[in-house]
Amino acid sequence: MIKAVIFDFDGLILDTETHEYEVLCEIFREHECELPLEVWGKLIGTKSDFNPYTYLEEQAKRKIDHAELKLVEKDRFNKRIQEEKARPGVIEYLDAAKELGLKVGLASSSNYEWVSSHLSRLNLLDRFECIRTSDNVEHVKPDPALYLEAAKCLGVKPEECIAFEDSANGALAAKRAGMKCVTVPNTVTKGLEFCEVDHRVESMAQMQLKELLMFLDKG
Repeated sequence: MIKAVIFDFDGLILDTETHEYEVLCEIFREHECELPLEVWGKLIGTKSDFNPYTYLEEQAKRKIDHAELKLVEKDRFNKRIQEEKARPGVIEYLDAAKELGLKVGLASSSNYEWVSSHLSRLNLLDRFECIRTSDNVEHVKPDPALYLEAAKCLGVKPEECIAFEDSANGALAAKRAGMKCVTVPNTVTKGLEFCEVDHRVESMAQMQLKELLMFLDKG
């Protein structure tokens, strides 16, 4: 019996990940280098010590002004993301979850300030009964802590939850927590190798939440 749905944030609700990767790729190309997705993809949905500008220095074989490029990246990214809306089907899923009497939570490896500021801009902040971020746990995804804390906050058992994820690290965290997991990859993550999940849709607009629940129940 599913009692709650828990959403990831970056890349799932708001596709920050595609913009971040595309901006970095632009900067790398300007230095006649490339940032392969197989390198960057391992970092999506988690925290890492990987520094793209150190990697760029290694590829370019010369010193790079990290601070200057970080400002360039931030400026280009912010211009892109301010125009971005919620991914297709997200609002419809939130509406459907309310209609079906499901509890709604969010679990993100990003910090609360980042998540809440963008949810507020999208007018979605009050849609979530519980939000758990990197501020609440010692280890982020693929560790299951974020999902376990979100379930605890919602007052449900992990096996009573469906987690919606776009990244391999996020999906692994959800399954480690003992939840059902439905992946909704974005442009950047659709080619990544995922762990075994319960279902995959290319977009939430592809399948209504009620239909998805019935499908998962049969499985």
